[in-house]
Amino acid sequence: MNSSDPQRKASRTALSVAMLRAVHQTLDGQPKILDDPIAAVLLGDEFDERVTAYQDRAREPRSMELRSQVVLRSRFAEDRLADAVRRGARQCVILGAGFDTFAYRQPDWAHTLRIFEVDHHGTQEEKRRRLGRAGITQPANLEYVAIDFETTSLREGLQRSSLDFSTPTFFSCLGVLVYLTRDAVDAIFELVAGFPQGSEIAFTFSPPDRAVSDLADRVSSLGEPWRTYFNPEEIIRHLAALGFQETSMLNTGEAERTLFQGRSDGLHAPRRGGIAAAIVGPDFGGQRNSRSAIQTG
Repeated sequence: MNSSDPQRKASRTALSVAMLRAVHQTLDGQPKILDDPIAAVLLGDEFDERVTAYQDRAREPRSMELRSQVVLRSRFAEDRLADAVRRGARQCVILGAGFDTFAYRQPDWAHTLRIFEVDHHGTQEEKRRRLGRAGITQPANLEYVAIDFETTSLREGLQRSSLDFSTPTFFSCLGVLVYLTRDAVDAIFELVAGFPQGSEIAFTFSPPDRAVSDLADRVSSLGEPWRTYFNPEEIIRHLAALGFQETSMLNTGEAERTLFQGRSDGLHAPRRGGIAAAIVGPDFGGQRNSRSAIQTG
């Protein structure tokens, strides 16, 4: 990610993720795990061509696994955001927003939020171009923040925006951490931990095992190598030490029972987890009261 280079093109993986969300709307049955009518609009005229090329492998186990992972992580984050708003969150920061479409299809309960999309300049410019071509205007409660996570600290970049650091805030960080150095990942968690009690981050991570190696190799071949991996137990300990009150791992077995059971299209919850959320705890004299919880499945 390099927002300092205005000529940098949009992330190819961001476009691929938008494609998977759009295919879910077109090829998978009801009910949708994620309702996202904007994804195909972002792809524009190339969507029909892309979906035709993808159709032959759409029912392959590996393709279905990846598609379910993409739509489930967004559904998880948006459900957690809804809960955070009920707790008092008034801001939403989408890190590595790519072609995320939440701001353009936001439900009524989100209209009181200030939404900040954070990504490098090239992806943001391409996204705006595509939205403009489709006649979709920028929502009044959305602000773009161009940041290169590797060369500019997240704190410094957000300080240049209108984000209020004293307001409970929800952070979404999907499909981002694997691309960053460990120092950059730590900086994200440390920044979120400094927000008021009840603030939250929903994020994805990958464990260092062979199950993800093929995907990592394919993504690296696109020029976007994976750099940082975590074991679940390691990340829970790390977040607790930073002052997060609770870290919850998505239980894929529970997701299968509640969201995927009885589907006629053969789509199942992904076997691989790595979808989690952590809530900032109370601060007593500068010392966080840390408690962690893990659900495994």
